[in-house]
Amino acid sequence: MKYVLDANVALRWFLPEPHADKALILRDDARQGIHELLTTDFFPYEVANALTRAERRRAIPQGQAEVLLADILMDCPSIHNVFHLLEDATKISSATRTSVYDMLYLQLAEEQDCQFVTADRGIVNAHANNPRIIDLATL
Repeated sequence: MKYVLDANVALRWFLPEPHADKALILRDDARQGIHELLTTDFFPYEVANALTRAERRRAIPQGQAEVLLADILMDCPSIHNVFHLLEDATKISSATRTSVYDMLYLQLAEEQDCQFVTADRGIVNAHANNPRIIDLATL
């Protein structure tokens, strides 16, 4: 299968978050060629920001963000430029009251004719009838 991967799923490869076990299975399956993982061009920035935020919350030791970022980028999904999807993502964001960033992931899944895997319950709930969105918890 081909999936667009939300940054919050990749973060679970190293952070003790709910459903980290499922995120690790997805990563390991991709390593074995079972799945193809895609993501947006802002994914590395989003991951880096979340890791430094985890340092500030003391969820991980100071200085660990850099190490974990390098580890995540070693298994980085195939990066796709999403600038051309911005207008549609903005319209959907406005209509559904979800973030433009999240809708860019969704629009990439639409463009690539695949599903978007996320651990964000807000996205899942706001788009409950969208078959392109997969809640990591149900994977």
